[in-house]
Amino acid sequence: MANKATTVDQQIELLKSRGMIILPEDHEKAKEYLLDIGYYRLGFYWYYFELDKQHNFIKGTRLNDALDLYYFDVDLRNLLSKYLYRIEVHFRTQVVYLISNHYRESPTWFIDSKVVNSYFLDKINTIYNENFKLNNTPIKNHHKKYINDKYAPAWKTLEFFTFGQVFTVYRNLKDIDLKKAIASMYGIRDICVFENHISSIINIRNICSHSGVLFDFNQPKGIKKIPIDHYKLKTRNQTNINASIRLILFILSNVSKNRATDLEISVKEFMDRYQRYPALKKIFDDHICFDI
Repeated sequence: MANKATTVDQQIELLKSRGMIILPEDHEKAKEYLLDIGYYRLGFYWYYFELDKQHNFIKGTRLNDALDLYYFDVDLRNLLSKYLYRIEVHFRTQVVYLISNHYRESPTWFIDSKVVNSYFLDKINTIYNENFKLNNTPIKNHHKKYINDKYAPAWKTLEFFTFGQVFTVYRNLKDIDLKKAIASMYGIRDICVFENHISSIINIRNICSHSGVLFDFNQPKGIKKIPIDHYKLKTRNQTNINASIRLILFILSNVSKNRATDLEISVKEFMDRYQRYPALKKIFDDHICFDI
């Protein structure tokens, strides 16, 4: 498309000129989809049906093929999201509980220079600012009651940190044994491996939260060795969504074996259902390599 706004009818004609099949009787439905989802967003998905840099489509490509891929991605994000949330809550709980009980005399240990590195201390006021205090009711109420407190206790404060912010707290802990104790809750001894795993989980969680393209997402760093045979990577591809799903299953199994079993069954059924779509099979084989 040119760098000017176009009407939905113009968008449809452009797609047809590039070889996409949109039959006259499907014109109104195509307009409905483009007005609902948007040309730009759907472009992230019909990209996989393009055959050259001029954006021409593989012969036989239908708009419904791109829509099927789009809804596959939406459904995959929705499927994984509730399990990722379970992991996020569990991780936050371990961090708050174990560290707070280790430093019982320091309820605001997250701003204690004896507990965390200066890197986090330099960031804390960009996180714990006036908006943070106003937008989170328990924090606002704490400061109304305890007007001299600069910060609320960790068990209140970290409840409103993002997954990434809680992970930053963990990474900046000075006590290595405490970091190992938290990692051991997930069956991992090596802190570097654990940090790689949680960072990878957060990357997937962020894609799901911000409606990014998930099925073709590749981790910026390869996922380090998973210590349980059932969940270990079977191929050399340590970055694709198949590897990430295996990691989610492994971490989740240490949170709740029942939930891990539920997800494994659900994701197998989900992939089996979508792999029956002929136009999607090659894309799945090339980008997902699903082997669970």
